[in-house]
Amino acid sequence: MVTPRTSLVVLATAFAALTVTATGPAQAAASLPAVSPRAETAALHDDEAGGDADADDPAIWRNRADPDRSLVVATAKQGGLRVYDLDAREVQSVPAPAGPGPEDAPGRFNNVDLVHSARLGELAVTTDRGNDRLRIYRIDRDRAGGPLSDVTDRTASPVFSSSQDEINEQRTAYGLATWTDPATGRSFALVSRRERTRLALLELTAGANGSVGYTKVRTLDLPAAFRLPNGASWSPCAEPGELPQVEGMVVDPANGTLYAGQEDVGIWRLKADLTGTPTLIDKVREYGVPGTYDEATEECVAGADPGFGGTKLTADVEGLTLVAEKDGDGLLLASSQGDNTFAAYDREISDANEYEGGFRVTSATATLDGSEECDGAAALDAPLGRRYPNGLLVVQDGDDTPGDGDRPSTNFKFVDLGEVTDAIDD
Repeated sequence: MVTPRTSLVVLATAFAALTVTATGPAQAAASLPAVSPRAETAALHDDEAGGDADADDPAIWRNRADPDRSLVVATAKQGGLRVYDLDAREVQSVPAPAGPGPEDAPGRFNNVDLVHSARLGELAVTTDRGNDRLRIYRIDRDRAGGPLSDVTDRTASPVFSSSQDEINEQRTAYGLATWTDPATGRSFALVSRRERTRLALLELTAGANGSVGYTKVRTLDLPAAFRLPNGASWSPCAEPGELPQVEGMVVDPANGTLYAGQEDVGIWRLKADLTGTPTLIDKVREYGVPGTYDEATEECVAGADPGFGGTKLTADVEGLTLVAEKDGDGLLLASSQGDNTFAAYDREISDANEYEGGFRVTSATATLDGSEECDGAAALDAPLGRRYPNGLLVVQDGDDTPGDGDRPSTNFKFVDLGEVTDAIDD
């Protein structure tokens, strides 16, 4: 399954011209149960005045000594990292590093995940898509100046690129999931490549003076073309030369299973060590739909739907997160970005990750809206003090309202996890 790729591609959102009819999937989405957030972070603005900050992906760190003082670490792309308390108030802002030269791409933090390791400590790891590297931060809730401190090994190499010119083309480190092998105590990061189907397995390693680096173990390429039941070959419509990328990923720590969302295809299940054969556990509705890219509109014009797609996910498949209950039960949650819903699957592989239900995150008040066009999500099924005794779900909101005029506004919504699981069970 590991095959080298030498050509470079440019990613655009596939099926941008597809619409969902009011009598079909949109009606099904509207019928799903709704939950409302209890809090939201301040809006981020992806413009010069806002520091080019764009909310993308969260992770939840539980303070075991004092769960009320737990934290949410989240990416803001070119705006770096933000750290929030459980009231959704910012407690730290970490800037993304600049590029090595004035003409080089600046740092841009895409996805984030956490490491809890006896060897390495408590870490927040993020993909720096601008520089094609991992950035690694130690977590200390009581540290003066903020809980995160940069411990990235300065000798760390690019994840995928072989030169600065290649980095500047931005086919770089994108999606991320971390995993600590309970049998060996070794910690790993699984990283996807922007505008590629490639996944890389990196081992996190201790360096000098408390720094943390990484070494590449292996890579694996997911398919870019698919054989349909009618015998035709299909690839998602995209700009010329583009391949369907992966972003949302999560690893089940109980069995070392990686779930990876190939945005315009569906959700893959595979071994976190990137060995064996991946299994596509669900497809997006648009799977198998032919499309033609229109250079003038920079959109895809969809053909007739042959009916080979799924029924629960509308492209893109985005944030994946796990509700990992202690008894081995639990849920895999996926953001169905195209219809502003979330799909829930059984965590148990023996049940073939059966679909369990879905939900929407909708407005709580006139000033506290729901989640639309969600990029990233994180769930923690553990008590988090008085605010979230049933656990917490944090979701990105790609269209925060009410906004600030014409400025693009994004943020993160905090949702009681107990309300989510109750909604799915009903």
